[in-house]
Amino acid sequence: MDQPDDRVDDRTHDLGFARVDVDRAARTGDPEVVYGAGKTPSQVLTLLRTLHGHHPGRAVLATRLGADALAMLAAELPEADLDPVARTAVLGPLPAPRGPVCVVSAGPSDAPVATEAAVTARVHGAGVDLVPDVGVAGLHRLLAVQDRLVAADCLVVVAGMEGALPSVIGGLVGVPLVAVPTSVGYGASFGGLSALLGMLNSCAPGITVVNIDNGYGAGVFAARVARAVGGRA
Repeated sequence: MDQPDDRVDDRTHDLGFARVDVDRAARTGDPEVVYGAGKTPSQVLTLLRTLHGHHPGRAVLATRLGADALAMLAAELPEADLDPVARTAVLGPLPAPRGPVCVVSAGPSDAPVATEAAVTARVHGAGVDLVPDVGVAGLHRLLAVQDRLVAADCLVVVAGMEGALPSVIGGLVGVPLVAVPTSVGYGASFGGLSALLGMLNSCAPGITVVNIDNGYGAGVFAARVARAVGGRA
């Protein structure tokens, strides 16, 4: 009797608990990414290995990893690059960088989301310049790095609280900008909703906004801009 085949078709690899989209890189230029939240460490490990097996020549990414998943990946995949701040794992060689993408964050409390955006942008083919702690409470810090903002092909601007930083930067430079609201802030920030609404209501043109804490989505967007500017591989 024929053995069952775990491939549903040429585009999907069926693992039982998940159906891996192995055709995504051919369709969009970027492989599927493992979203670790809600998955067991062993499921994350299996998914990352499966994606790496289908894309051995390029990096694959897992995001939103808990401490248990990071520990298992460190033990089982010592060749993986783990970032406990971004809560990410990268397996395989990074592509040649295009860009740069400049990831700007308002304060150290925004570091997990900003770092997730930076790791994601690198995995998706961008060179990254990370500019931390230049929030609007000290505008002199931002003005001191304005030359780095102007030099970027795309900006990722990460901020919580009232979410004013993207508007300020959008009024200083004409670089494509994706704004990332974070859940950082006191009670009336409503878990990032105030920052989100502030960014959506920005009077500075040329700003696009992703969901609260979505460093991954911003990193993909910025990398695609950088790749388009530099010409696709």
